[in-house]
Amino acid sequence: MAKMAKAAVLVAPGKFEIKEFPIPPIGDDEMLVKVEGCGVCGTDGHEYKRDPFGLCPVVLGHEGSGVIEVLGKNITHDSAGLPVKVGDRIVTCVIPCGQCSACQNTPARTNLCEHCGVYGLFPDDDTHLNGYYAEYLKIRPNSTFFVVNGLSLDQRMLIEPAAVAVHAVERAKTTGLLNFNTKVLVQGCGPIGLMVLAVLRTMGIDNIIAVDGNDNRLELAGEMGATHTFNFTKYAKFEDMLEEVKKDTDGLGAGFVFQCTGVPAAAANAWKMVRRGGGLCEVGFFLPSGTCTIDPHYDLCNKEVTAVGSWVYSPQDYPIAFAFLRRAAGIGLPMEKLVTHHIPLENIQEALEVNVNMKGIKVAVVVE
Repeated sequence: MAKMAKAAVLVAPGKFEIKEFPIPPIGDDEMLVKVEGCGVCGTDGHEYKRDPFGLCPVVLGHEGSGVIEVLGKNITHDSAGLPVKVGDRIVTCVIPCGQCSACQNTPARTNLCEHCGVYGLFPDDDTHLNGYYAEYLKIRPNSTFFVVNGLSLDQRMLIEPAAVAVHAVERAKTTGLLNFNTKVLVQGCGPIGLMVLAVLRTMGIDNIIAVDGNDNRLELAGEMGATHTFNFTKYAKFEDMLEEVKKDTDGLGAGFVFQCTGVPAAAANAWKMVRRGGGLCEVGFFLPSGTCTIDPHYDLCNKEVTAVGSWVYSPQDYPIAFAFLRRAAGIGLPMEKLVTHHIPLENIQEALEVNVNMKGIKVAVVVE
């Protein structure tokens, strides 16, 4: 086994350095994973641009997967109860603190943990190998993780964003407003919006409107199952597009809207596209993007809209995400098209620049 491991350390906003660290000893409740690849998340892009979490220096990367190389003797099963062994391919989920109110009282909603840990968002420490933008990753005690041997690397790198989408749809289902007959609108066709669209399609919902400002993303939305697409940049004002959306929804508006952008104006507009008696899910991002204004009377009360928020995911969402990815492949959805770039770890700066400049959909950093 290797004694040293390379890692891409974000030392300051906009600046990575490839460093080498000793591979630390692995305890009885820990694992060492040889990283194969990791998707670049929008959160990574924000951290790269301006370090809003104050993490620098930090090894980023949380949408990754790899092979178990060292397995602590106390670890016998993954978080779904499957046996685990050296050589298994895994993905990690969150590390709940186990002590806060959410962990103690709502264990099925550990996404609300007050002190939730996520690989790739730990400040640098003596371990160093804390994120997937490295050759190796040390898995800490009490981590949630899953064996995913049956999925390709690209599929495995899509699991984390797939879990975000699955969680959003599961939250939407609690309203009782999603069924085979629901006319759904997905606003924002980045990786998460496209994932939400694909989850809906695998559920059998086949009347889906996609809204975005990029024709290439809208074209892919169509391949994922959207029946109507609208490029908001082609309209002089939002109200003009709204009229077209209503024409496609019997003059009423969408039965359910998923708001998947980080843009405050879009968040405000989403409410106006919901029909009376419909629902809305605001899919949360790791960072605040600003406030928006709605008219409580017309946008919420008069239409009696049922709204839910969605915040990342819980470990319980991961097995559903695996099943979703298999089902999506089974019905021919082109999930592989979401991964538009494969960039070596040594070129991590390029990967983040492609991401922040929105030149691809899902950028993958691969460890060779």
